[in-house]
Amino acid sequence: MARQIISTLKAPPSPPTYSQAVKAARLVFVSGTSPTDPATGEFSGATIQEQTRQCLTNIRAILEEAGSSLDKVVSATVVLAEEDDFAGMNKEWLRWFPADPPARQGAKLPVRVPGLKISIAVIAEA
Repeated sequence: MARQIISTLKAPPSPPTYSQAVKAARLVFVSGTSPTDPATGEFSGATIQEQTRQCLTNIRAILEEAGSSLDKVVSATVVLAEEDDFAGMNKEWLRWFPADPPARQGAKLPVRVPGLKISIAVIAEA
């Protein structure tokens, strides 16, 4: 089975220890993606809604580079810094996935990073 490393400048770069995404077995595995604006290198937005929007914008760019799209997302992992942000994240999430949303699980960020409220990883059909 062939593996293809996916990388785009339209999303923040990943560190050298992992790839933005890997395409294999007719799936695209997108690594945990932060709300970093690729143009500035800074976290985008102070609210959970703004940061969720930037995460999903970044994920959309990565999926498009892989020949996929958000409507092909089958599973997502949402990691929040604060459980209290769940409702705000969910409000923005529903704008991106208004019908037939992907399976989803949640977790709490294991370490605090100043300003970081959310990270999202997804698996999509290629």
